[in-house]
Amino acid sequence: MNISSREAIVEKLASTEFDVLVIGGGVTGVGAALDAATRGLKVALIEANDFACGTSSRSSKLIHGGLRYLEQYDFKLVREALKERELMVSRTAPHLVSPVSFLFPLHEGVKERGYVGAGLALYDALRGKERVLPLHKHISSRKMREVAPDLRRDILKGGILYYDAQVDDARHTMTIARTAERFGATVANQVEAVELIRDGGRVIGAKVCDRESGKEFHIKSATTVLAAGIWNSKIQEGAGINHGYDIAMSKGVHIVLPKSAISLKTGVILKTALSVLFVIPWKEFWIVGTTDTQWTGSKEQPLANREDIDYIIEQANQVLLHPLKHSDVISVYAGIRPLVAPMEASSTTKISREHVVDHPLEGLISVAGGKYTTYRIMARDAIDAAASDLLKIVPKSCTEEIVLLGADGYQASLNNVGGLAAAHNVPREVILHLLSRYGSIFEEVLESAKIDASLLERIDPNLPYLRAEIRYAVTHEKALHVSDVLMRRTRIAIEVRDRGLSAAPGVAQMMASLLGWGSAKIEQEITEYEALVEREFLAEASIGGLV
Repeated sequence: MNISSREAIVEKLASTEFDVLVIGGGVTGVGAALDAATRGLKVALIEANDFACGTSSRSSKLIHGGLRYLEQYDFKLVREALKERELMVSRTAPHLVSPVSFLFPLHEGVKERGYVGAGLALYDALRGKERVLPLHKHISSRKMREVAPDLRRDILKGGILYYDAQVDDARHTMTIARTAERFGATVANQVEAVELIRDGGRVIGAKVCDRESGKEFHIKSATTVLAAGIWNSKIQEGAGINHGYDIAMSKGVHIVLPKSAISLKTGVILKTALSVLFVIPWKEFWIVGTTDTQWTGSKEQPLANREDIDYIIEQANQVLLHPLKHSDVISVYAGIRPLVAPMEASSTTKISREHVVDHPLEGLISVAGGKYTTYRIMARDAIDAAASDLLKIVPKSCTEEIVLLGADGYQASLNNVGGLAAAHNVPREVILHLLSRYGSIFEEVLESAKIDASLLERIDPNLPYLRAEIRYAVTHEKALHVSDVLMRRTRIAIEVRDRGLSAAPGVAQMMASLLGWGSAKIEQEITEYEALVEREFLAEASIGGLV
């Protein structure tokens, strides 16, 4: 994208009357835009910051049914999530969502094995007939030493191996947004909803501000869907509208470790006094988390503190032969879970224990809560509610059949990695890396390297991301700031110890040539990124984390 093409998108937002305006560029918002667009509706989506800049880039990066919900007897939620998991792995996003195994270690032998085994048998059964991932299996203490040599043998009596799936959440969210565009949605980041526009008792759009130019304008829409998570209540309260649910902010923290820090051939799930702790394989790293604590600080940048990191390390070390140290930690990231509860005497439709859809006025719907895994269901429910306010027949949701950009032809490309590597004169690992991020459209990324071979160089020598991906992030994925590239279009910010500080100048220089930045703007971008990272470092060294 260049300046003129973005201006064209902003002009279209200002001059078109839409059927649905979606506010919020997290996974639920982009999912709602895709759902509406594939029903033949005229759709706009705006995001005040960047796509997936909040919770949708700071999750555990798992697509899972949620074992802990079985203990709460929420079988409907687990069944729903497992169906979505199988759908993503097998059909809609196989290039982005892949199986991952987990070991559930046992401490008490026969009694615990029977209890946990029964739970995992139910977990397998609830996913229905279309089963892509393997069934769970019991393993002995001897076998466990082979698959998990770093787990303590003195306190563990074997385990049970089962499967879920994982995803690069920010990349997945971005791909949904691009797929929505493919079906006709008008999508823009850095466009903030300032206030809702009302005509009597009906919401007819929003006053917005393009944060890049400072220009304010109105977006007219027959219906508006709030999918801004923890920001929903602020938007509604600003318009004097009572919302039908309360949102509590819960902070979830994860630490990132090198693969060498823990000797395991599988992920691990551990029960803790408060919840569960995951040790998750992530490329050449481990992600370990999470916490669940109340957050009352900044919504824009939730921060981890020393207590959070200590808790995660302490819980993991209870079962590890070789204890983790603070010096092992490469990075830390924190996200906010928007936990919702319906208010009494509200118009809220409680779709499940995990998400709510509220319809307080004609033309206004808000959706909040939920699990990343069930984003498609949340989006469908929100657009179903919006459709009831449109004066025309609206088809049912069809996103169960819609594959995300890059999924079509992915398996064929994967089967021909050697041939593709030879055709593009790059190593096999480059093709595999690009296929896992872009699927069958990976050649779009390499197109610019045909003219400039330096774009095949790595951004960081220890990570697989190519300089061509910076260019692609700007030209095809609406990246407007250095933080967009380092934190979300790539995951450099959580995969190196300096959080991408050394890469920032080079990223800024390349973006400058595409976005028309002068030297002052380049310096500003670098300084702003350094400030983001510095705030994280200061918080992680503190007790309490509010600095």
